[in-house]
Amino acid sequence: MADVLKIIQQRRSIRVPFNPNRPVSKENLRQILEATRWAPTAHNMQNFEILVVDDKEVLEEIGKIKSRVSEAFIRENYQQLSFSEEELLQKKVGILGTNFPPDWRDPDKLDKAVRESTPSPLNQRIRGSPLLLIVIYDSRKKAPASEGDVLGFISLGCVMENMWLMAQSLGISVHILSVFSGDAVEKEVKRILNIPENMKVAFAIRLGYPVSRPAKHLRVRRDMEMLTHHNGFGNKGFS
Repeated sequence: MADVLKIIQQRRSIRVPFNPNRPVSKENLRQILEATRWAPTAHNMQNFEILVVDDKEVLEEIGKIKSRVSEAFIRENYQQLSFSEEELLQKKVGILGTNFPPDWRDPDKLDKAVRESTPSPLNQRIRGSPLLLIVIYDSRKKAPASEGDVLGFISLGCVMENMWLMAQSLGISVHILSVFSGDAVEKEVKRILNIPENMKVAFAIRLGYPVSRPAKHLRVRRDMEMLTHHNGFGNKGFS
């Protein structure tokens, strides 16, 4: 049990470039996919498929797709920032503003940041990863009585977590690329990979080994007593 908790606590997004010449072994990939196969899904609908992309030419073609950061992301991201480690330690949620460009951290410059946001190729996100796992889902595989397929999206979260924790246990770095689900990017990804129209891209995962040691960032979580309620909402903590 302690080993599982340790892996959960060590899990993190690795955003530095990966070594394109150090592939993930077939054995390790099979273990990640096996963990994925056993992810819990609502009504056991298994509403997902996994596209394994390790062909260099295909990765290069995907890397040429251009995307831009949305206005909604820039503005809503600002609302979730802390501007010092002390502030983040006090809030215990969100992230440090230093992870983002200066204009994204200044409320008076958000309009400028939105105006100057320009499309950039996905290879700036893929960053040398020799392997992408693209998770796609079929909204027709819907659990009963799940309005808006909420349970289906929860299932995709379970898929992500299983993949991530297995990769973490194998010493393989992970970075989730939600940009793949954006309309413009998804359209091009579906074209390149011949994904059927009825399927939707949920997210992509870049896997690999960093070319440099990732910088350490302050990580925070709410205390257990802050997020638990005992025998009724508002009765904080438990005994």
